[in-house]
Amino acid sequence: MTKRLTSMMIIATASIWALTGCNNSEVAASNPAMTTEQSAKINNNATTTTSSNDIDWSAIATNETPAERADYIYPFAIDSQNVRDYAEYFNIDNATAQHNLTISMASNEPLSKILDQLSETYTSHELTDDKEMKLIIHTTPDVDASSHDYVFAEDFAKGLVLPIVIQPDGKKSEIKAHGEVAE
Repeated sequence: MTKRLTSMMIIATASIWALTGCNNSEVAASNPAMTTEQSAKINNNATTTTSSNDIDWSAIATNETPAERADYIYPFAIDSQNVRDYAEYFNIDNATAQHNLTISMASNEPLSKILDQLSETYTSHELTDDKEMKLIIHTTPDVDASSHDYVFAEDFAKGLVLPIVIQPDGKKSEIKAHGEVAE
């Protein structure tokens, strides 16, 4: 089972690498009782550019309406082997695993748009695998910290919301490049 999950994660990571070429908005994602209209309003108002080191969230935002997570039809069945393996590996329930697996597979959509803006200020990124998945992008300290709730536009995860956090902490990935040996 661990081999299968590892293989799945490697394939997902390779897909993201291949595709990328090597605020106030968090309220909407964390409040399931919030209406879609309220969430969309917060999402669209999340951009406030104050310096040249800010991310221009308006260039990243989509016009999609956030989907109701409970009613969403996911591309993975909740009882599929991939979902069960993911849930077991990250010690989460199947519904959260189903959601996180979908989000992680689609995360290149906003990531590539953000990387276009960050250029050489990008240091690394990570997806959290807990109840509320987030994309955390680490940058050099000269980028302003910010956050945004990204609503997916592409069909695979259309309408799902991914909170994105920009952390200007300079953190680099701990993963070694191909051929490097950890000491």
